[in-house]
Amino acid sequence: MQQEKPGAVVDDGPRIADIDFSGFLMRVPTDRYWSQDYADREREALWLRVWQVTGRADDIPEAGDWFEYKLFDQSWILVRGRDGQIRGFVNACRHRGNAFCEGKGHSARFTCPYHNWSYGLDGKLLAVARPDFEGTLEDFVGAKEELGLIEVPVETFAGFVFLNPDRNAAPLSEFLGEALDLLAPYRIEEMIPYGFNVRESVGCNWKVILDAFQEGYHIQGVHPELVAAMDESQERYHFLGDHSVATAPFGTSNLAESSLEEQVAAIHSLPATFPAVADSLPRFDELLEGLRKADGTMPPASDIPLRTLLQQAMRESWQAKGLDVSGLTDNQLSDNHFWILFPNFFLTIHAGEGTLIMAFPSEDVDPNRCTWHVQNLQWFPPEQRAAMRTPLTDVPEGEHFAYFLALEQDYEQMQHQQRGLRNKTQPYLSLTRQEVRLAHYHASIASWVEGGSAR
Repeated sequence: MQQEKPGAVVDDGPRIADIDFSGFLMRVPTDRYWSQDYADREREALWLRVWQVTGRADDIPEAGDWFEYKLFDQSWILVRGRDGQIRGFVNACRHRGNAFCEGKGHSARFTCPYHNWSYGLDGKLLAVARPDFEGTLEDFVGAKEELGLIEVPVETFAGFVFLNPDRNAAPLSEFLGEALDLLAPYRIEEMIPYGFNVRESVGCNWKVILDAFQEGYHIQGVHPELVAAMDESQERYHFLGDHSVATAPFGTSNLAESSLEEQVAAIHSLPATFPAVADSLPRFDELLEGLRKADGTMPPASDIPLRTLLQQAMRESWQAKGLDVSGLTDNQLSDNHFWILFPNFFLTIHAGEGTLIMAFPSEDVDPNRCTWHVQNLQWFPPEQRAAMRTPLTDVPEGEHFAYFLALEQDYEQMQHQQRGLRNKTQPYLSLTRQEVRLAHYHASIASWVEGGSAR
């Protein structure tokens, strides 16, 4: 039954009028976007204590594959062991603290180039070169196991590798909670970066990026071409601790007065933002044509369930390709779910594809700059994934990657906003009820950075 699927909780979630705003932050202090003191507090109270995505598990598919994850002046190594498990270690030799890895690579073992101490893929100390003592390695500064690389919590979910700098952190399952069941039916772990996979510096605070993708209020001003495809007045919400998800149905009341031709054209325009939809359009056209009456005319637009036809076409198309969409509701096939996994992970997703945006503070803790990582994720049959995978593009400082229209518009707008936020005589932002997710999000930020309680 449709209601038995996890996504039904979002399909049937409350609209703005039904949400209790108590506990949400409707006035957001602007200094949290430009204050160096606030950025330093975020570093200690939030970033060095919270679960965060470092990359994809398929970035390191083979035993010995590794990549470095950097946050501020901190550095960790994520490596796949011989047992297939991904582990995380502080990127510092236990002898004199030398950083021994940079970027990404493949190693049978880690050897520090300073004094040639070596470690296994499981972090255990293997050998000390020319030890200046008599006896065995076990005699040197205690037991051998005490000298292994310092391990930090690392877990995977939906194909993403999560790391927590806090060695005493609660399990990832406890942090993500209900999100685990809601996201699992999309089978994101079977998707790959496709079309674009870009990381570059942006001239704004990292929270400006997360703010921009939690509300549709700006569509009328920044993305007028999307108005026909998204009906924000029908958006539904679901809050999961510090995380949240919202969904807006494709083309409902905002297309109700349009002609059939205009509504069909709006559906055909979807591949401009979500390319995989194109594969289902021939079947959609067949289903639509099947409604033509004997005299050759079509029923009135109000009598044609275009959303249902699109959803049927998408379900059939994905099933034919081999993607199991049985756990998704009909609305999850055609409508975007807009996810925030606290603190810096935004994902727009529907069946078979999505757009991921992550924002990270600048390495030098400059609150007016950050790095974002954007990628399109798309499902392909297993035998096609290696050939279709788009590698990461790291944009050099001072250069810019040209994104698709809507994302390019956001890229420009966010930097304009930061220019305004730096005006210290404006003490706070005044949120509207349409920006309910921002109000929820900033209450969560405050609870971590200003609340002082352990999470």
